[in-house]
Amino acid sequence: MAVLAVGAGFGAQSLLRPATVQGDVLDALIAQPRSNGSPAGPAVAPISAAATPSSASALAPEALRAQRAATARGEGRGLAEPGAGPALALEIRVALLKLSAQPSLGASGPWRLSDRAGRVLQSGGPGQSPEPSGLLDSASELWLETGPGDHLIADGRAYNGRFRLLRGGSGLQVVNHLPLESYISSVVGGEMPSHWNIEALRAQAVAARSYAMAHMARPADAHWHLGDTTRWQNYEGLSSVTSRTREATGSTAGVILSYQGGIVESLYAATQQIVEEAHGHLGASMSQNGAQDLAQQGLRYNEILGRYYQGASLARLQAGAG
Repeated sequence: MAVLAVGAGFGAQSLLRPATVQGDVLDALIAQPRSNGSPAGPAVAPISAAATPSSASALAPEALRAQRAATARGEGRGLAEPGAGPALALEIRVALLKLSAQPSLGASGPWRLSDRAGRVLQSGGPGQSPEPSGLLDSASELWLETGPGDHLIADGRAYNGRFRLLRGGSGLQVVNHLPLESYISSVVGGEMPSHWNIEALRAQAVAARSYAMAHMARPADAHWHLGDTTRWQNYEGLSSVTSRTREATGSTAGVILSYQGGIVESLYAATQQIVEEAHGHLGASMSQNGAQDLAQQGLRYNEILGRYYQGASLARLQAGAG
């Protein structure tokens, strides 16, 4: 059982970048199964924490061609699934960049608007809206929260978790703080039709979780890990969450793609053509339609991931390790 080396290396499908280590992620431990006899030759390359982006070496062209040919022929083994372990509760910070500059805010139940010290500045209920703009003239940040079982609302869309409100360059910046697994459940539905085969949805959940974890350790901004647009992963809040996306997320909870103790920043795109055009120079990437086709043929999620991320392994985030 190896320590999750978030500062030791990331795989962006063969282009690796060093991570900015976050304290809450450093406490995570990773459990990896023994080798399943996969062919030699990783889809990602190792990089040390001291390395710079320019020192990362891309996968050799002949290795890329061999990998893609193997995927096309239906070769590649399923990735060994890690054993069960205690769940690790992590909070992800997502910038809601799709919102308007002055979004309408509210909640489905009682809400409170507090300052950084926790002092309640405003409160209200359903149908009432907080007014943070004037308060941000003197406060560096505000927090909008609601009670258990209720959700927050921004520009008519429902969200789990809580909102951190900041002054933005052109208006109000809203950052959604929420549990990682809740975020993944939304991304699965935002990236794939929720009626697709459950194994394709499970493969998407693992890929989305790996990508999210990569940005939790190497955040895009001082205040948030990643945004909610397709520049990162499509996050729609509760509107894209269904019982099937929850099932796909829950049944793979904590499972990520890993390479030599680092997290694979798992790229993916809708079709193989887009994969080749957008990510071909980087290496391994999952075709979402391809994942659905493989699932319809009877492949499980770990076999699907094994086709697209050859050389990687599955690992489980854990609160502790023995």
